[in-house]
Amino acid sequence: MSQQLSVIGTGVIGNGWIARALARGWDVVAFDPDPEAPARTRAFVAGAWASLERLGLAAGASPERLTFVDSLETAVAGADLIQENVPERLPLKQEILAAIDGVAEEQVVIGSSTSGFKPSDLQQDCPRAPGRVIVAHPFNPVYLLPLVELVGGATTEPAQIERARELYQALEMRPLVVRREIEGHIADRLMEALWREALHLVNDGVATTEEVDAAVVYGCGLRWSLMGTFLTFHLAGGEQGMRHMLEQFGPALKLPWTKLEAPELTDTLIDRVVEGCEHQAAGRPVAELDRRRDDFLVELLDLVQKYWPEAEGLEGRI
Repeated sequence: MSQQLSVIGTGVIGNGWIARALARGWDVVAFDPDPEAPARTRAFVAGAWASLERLGLAAGASPERLTFVDSLETAVAGADLIQENVPERLPLKQEILAAIDGVAEEQVVIGSSTSGFKPSDLQQDCPRAPGRVIVAHPFNPVYLLPLVELVGGATTEPAQIERARELYQALEMRPLVVRREIEGHIADRLMEALWREALHLVNDGVATTEEVDAAVVYGCGLRWSLMGTFLTFHLAGGEQGMRHMLEQFGPALKLPWTKLEAPELTDTLIDRVVEGCEHQAAGRPVAELDRRRDDFLVELLDLVQKYWPEAEGLEGRI
C-alpha cells in the first residue's frame, strides 16, 4: 500500500521533500497558493530526477505521482505524513500549523521544516493534537542529503517521535532525534558558528571567500564527511585518543582565536562576500552549480556508506 506525503509550501525545501518522496515511491499531494507553484515544482523534480535515478529509485517511483490541490484541507486528506515548509516567520508558521492541525486526522504527524524555531512555540496554537506538531528539519538539497533533525515540544509524547522517526526512515532519511529543544537545533548551530567566523575572516581582510572555502574543502571538510568533529579530534590524540588531545590542546580553547558574535553586515562586508562568491561562480548560473553539487553528493554518499556502513543502525541509538 502506497504512502502519501502532504507538502504545504513548495519553495526550495518543499520541492526537495516532494522529489525525495516521489523517488521513494510515495504519492505526494501539494498545496501552495502561488499559481506558478505547480510548474515550478514539476521543473524542479525534473531537474533532480537524474541524480535520484543514480541513487536508485524505489519500485513505482514516478514524478506523475504528484498532485497539486487548491486547498489546505484537501491537501492533508489521506496523509500519512504532513510536511510544512512556509517561510521562516514564526507568526506565519503558527497560523499555518494551526490550520493544518484543525483539519488533519489527529494521529498524523505534522513536521515543520523550520531551521530555528522550537517546537513548543510551533505547537502553541494547535489545540486538537499539538504533540504531533514537531520540528523535522532537513538540509538542502533535501532530495539527496539524508539528515533530518526531529525535535518534540512540550506536549510531544515519545510515541509520536518514534512514529515520526519510522516515517522519515521510510523516506530513506537518517533521523537525528534531538534530546531537548533549543533554537537552531544541532546542525545549524554548528554551521552558524563556522559561518560567523568565516565572515570575520573576510571582514578583517585575513582571507577571501574563495580562500575560506578552500580551507574547508581541502582540510576539515574532507575529514568531517566521514568522522565529524569529535571522532576527528579523537584521532588527533594519537593512540591515547580524545583524553590526550584534550590534555594537549584543550588549554588553547581559552585563547581568543575565535569570535562568538557575527560582525556587523556593513556595505563593505556585503560587497566583499558578494563579489567573492561571484568570482568563485565564474559566471556559471546557479542551475549549473546545483547540478555540479548534486553529482558530487551522489558520489560522496556512496563513499560515506562504503566507509561507515554501521551508520545504518545509527537512528536507533540517538
